[in-house]
Amino acid sequence: MAAGGGFSVGRRPPGALVLAAAVPVALVLLPLAITVAEAVGMGARAAAALLFRPLVGMLLVHTVGLIAAATLCCTLAGTGAAFLVERTDLPFRRAWAVLATAPLAIPAFISSYAWVSLSPALEGFYGALLVVTCAYAPFVYLPVAAALRGLDPALEESARALGLTPAACFRRVVLPQLRPAMMGGALLVALNTLVEFGAFALLRYRTFTTEIFAAYRAGFAGAEASLLALVLLLLCLGCLGAEAASRGHARYARLGRGARRQAQPYELGFWRLPALAVMGTLAAAAIGAPLVMILFWLTRHGAAAITPAEASPRALLDAALNSAGLGLGGAALTLLLALPLGILASRWRGGAIVLLERGAWLAQGVPGIVIALALITATVRAVPVLYQSTALLLAAYAILFLPLALVGVRAALLQAEPRLEEAGRSLGSGWAQVLRRVTLPLAAPGLGAAAALVFVSVTTELTTTLLLAPIGTETLATRIWADTSTLAFAAAAPYAAILVGLSMAASWLLARRFGIVAFAGHVGD
Repeated sequence: MAAGGGFSVGRRPPGALVLAAAVPVALVLLPLAITVAEAVGMGARAAAALLFRPLVGMLLVHTVGLIAAATLCCTLAGTGAAFLVERTDLPFRRAWAVLATAPLAIPAFISSYAWVSLSPALEGFYGALLVVTCAYAPFVYLPVAAALRGLDPALEESARALGLTPAACFRRVVLPQLRPAMMGGALLVALNTLVEFGAFALLRYRTFTTEIFAAYRAGFAGAEASLLALVLLLLCLGCLGAEAASRGHARYARLGRGARRQAQPYELGFWRLPALAVMGTLAAAAIGAPLVMILFWLTRHGAAAITPAEASPRALLDAALNSAGLGLGGAALTLLLALPLGILASRWRGGAIVLLERGAWLAQGVPGIVIALALITATVRAVPVLYQSTALLLAAYAILFLPLALVGVRAALLQAEPRLEEAGRSLGSGWAQVLRRVTLPLAAPGLGAAAALVFVSVTTELTTTLLLAPIGTETLATRIWADTSTLAFAAAAPYAAILVGLSMAASWLLARRFGIVAFAGHVGD
């Protein structure tokens, strides 16, 4: 059915547009199909022999245990920080809001580099829990903070008028309304913890991702690696199912928009200093420690590294240019693939269109290592010329970050005025001309935000780059990994400094120009 605006003059969208929108969905489904086919091809007896081993049991305990602990810690930290910033008289709340979101600009493997170089005693479970809590707490903070700003303060005022204490009011009135935001953020924490590789490898904490990568490096055995990857996919589906079940059937929508006004802030009183101490500790652990350790190792030179390998200006420049080039290429390709699907989803309705859009979102739950191994299998067997090529790496980035681009593209197109498109059509222009001359110029700022978000994600990506990058191609992320893996902390410091600076600058521009909270809220849906 037509949506009633812009291109949707007829009952059906143009066939060329539908075909173009199906291409990215097919790319997303390809690694899933290859992984399942490889695992099924082993046979039941061989699969059982591989799965029912003490090693797999240990990996399952490590992975699930860390997911549970990290999700709990991030939910407590993110929700607590959001409440202190949005609903109390905490001093310097604007500064704390910036500090609470800043860890998003520091990749988890950079945090693990900082902490493990501070003390090798942080290797293992507790070090991994510390790193992922610091890195992923903003995934809960952002949606919960946005939800707190959108709550109707009249409900709290009525509860207080009926005699509830502030603590009881928060527990019985505010907290239930935050449940969808908390569960969405917790899901992002669980999924990111499940697919994390670099941080856990540096901290010597074995999970499914580190074991799959080790098996590939030791001598790629497609069926066995695919079976472990299938277990990883099942865990992803388990996380998605648990989040859906936790939401239940409760309704959280307001009956009317009413007049927007700010809620009366809770007075901390005696708890002001402890609250400041908590926020300061979170900021110091998530931001202060990585930045301080990077600065420390920048002053130590090669003598401080067990494997001295000082970064020459030429090596730094090459790595930075490679990261920027792959980031630009990945952002351009991802945006190009997301655009037809975004147009289709924002201008037409129908079951097939919804199915295509949901298919693209499957990439959100597919680990990068699964995508990389599946593409390796496909190219080695079918098109060897693409193996370890830049084209294959860019395709992997496009699959991995398609949901990020789709969020921005769809939001930008929904904000473009449909009546201007209708005016173009009434003057005799076809839908392609209207798209080029009217819609895309109107949506350009939002499309730029989507491209910038994908650029940041590509430049900080590690696992897929390690597996698929052409021989001799080094990025900032892979150089950090290579030097840190040999305990050459000083050699890794310049690359880490440039990567963090690049990521922070891009994140600041996104937050200032386009509003990163909106993107985080959509990703958590």
